[in-house]
Amino acid sequence: MFGPKTHALQKRAQNVIPLGVNSNFRYWGDEVTPYMQRAKGSHIWDVDNNEYIDFRLAFGPIILGHSYDEVDQKVIEEIQNGVLSAMTSELEIEVVEMIVDMSPAIEMARLACSGTESTMHAIRVARAYTGRDLILKFEGNYHGMHDHTLWSTYSPSEAYGNVRSPIPVPASSGIPKAMREFIITVPFNDKEGFERVMRSYGEQIAAVITEPAMGNCAAITPEDGFLELIREKTEEYGCVFILDEVKTGFRIANGGAQEYYRIKPDLVTYAKALGNGYPIAAFGGRREIMSIVGHGVAQGGTYTNNKPGIAAAYMTLKLLKEKPILKTIEKRGQRLMDGLKEIFEENDMQVAVTGFPSMFAFSLGVDKITNQREWSKSDRELYLHLADKAIERGVMPDHDPREPWFLCYEHSDADIDKALNVYAEIVKEAKG
Repeated sequence: MFGPKTHALQKRAQNVIPLGVNSNFRYWGDEVTPYMQRAKGSHIWDVDNNEYIDFRLAFGPIILGHSYDEVDQKVIEEIQNGVLSAMTSELEIEVVEMIVDMSPAIEMARLACSGTESTMHAIRVARAYTGRDLILKFEGNYHGMHDHTLWSTYSPSEAYGNVRSPIPVPASSGIPKAMREFIITVPFNDKEGFERVMRSYGEQIAAVITEPAMGNCAAITPEDGFLELIREKTEEYGCVFILDEVKTGFRIANGGAQEYYRIKPDLVTYAKALGNGYPIAAFGGRREIMSIVGHGVAQGGTYTNNKPGIAAAYMTLKLLKEKPILKTIEKRGQRLMDGLKEIFEENDMQVAVTGFPSMFAFSLGVDKITNQREWSKSDRELYLHLADKAIERGVMPDHDPREPWFLCYEHSDADIDKALNVYAEIVKEAKG
């Protein structure tokens, strides 16, 4: 699929880096893992100078476009006065003020460097606030690489046990067995199962954490009333409701899923689109809860005020507020979603299209999916076959069927046209 420089780099990298990559999610296989040369706008080039329309967008952070000039210029301007210090800057305050202004559920926030950090900190704050230890999460939801929630994320659904009594499955070796005592798992969108667990354990649960849509499982969205039920039951049992907006925040609406679904969680986590690719994250929520941070509750990090991330967040949020960025993405993304669905249906291929115009997925061989157990019945081999063929023609979705397609402001109508034309060709070829 890729050229000689790619294969040479893979061989070289594997001598010093496990799998030849610095995140397991970037590894596609010994012969098919791409290596980047440069990226600009909606396009990316590999080291063999092959050009692709990028629908991966670094797993979602790129909301404006790669190397977006206004963001990069702000970063350059700010780092010339120092990249890092042990003091707070005014720009940090301005960034958090914008987060508070744009996010309906946020009254106070703290900054971090990654989505993993933001969810880890939010869970600690929730445990400290409630004085409880248990965390409830939903199967297939990914909340970062820490041991607290790296359970039942991307394991085979057969391992999860019966739907009435799910088995939490660690997603990695090295997670202490004792952590199993602090986690409860339930299928996403399973209202009955969630209510049953809350009746049994509600008064012991510190927090219920969920993504508003399954960012690592086909962007599956919540069924009507599901998020509202979580809000209702967490209030009833005194639990903290953590909405993990690492992928949806500043992407599906300026106010994220809180605005989109008109829901008010207690705590919210952010990263990804917050900084258009620079290392920046945040977590925040109700003033009553956030006010305990620093008063017997530890949270910190040397790089939480890194100037590149702060400057990028400032300009990204400023542009989101001033320009119709998400409306433009929504219009083009909807055309891509509708066009792909039409292509599959015209070729008599069963398909479920899920997610939002700026972050969506399609699953083949099924007509509806509401959770990971149902998604696991989809035709992943066909999806990967089509992805490989699309990449050969210059259209790059992720190589993982779970990972959504992402759009940015720089994706043009011509990009959408090419993607649809390529899929029309390869779907027709696959059929026959």
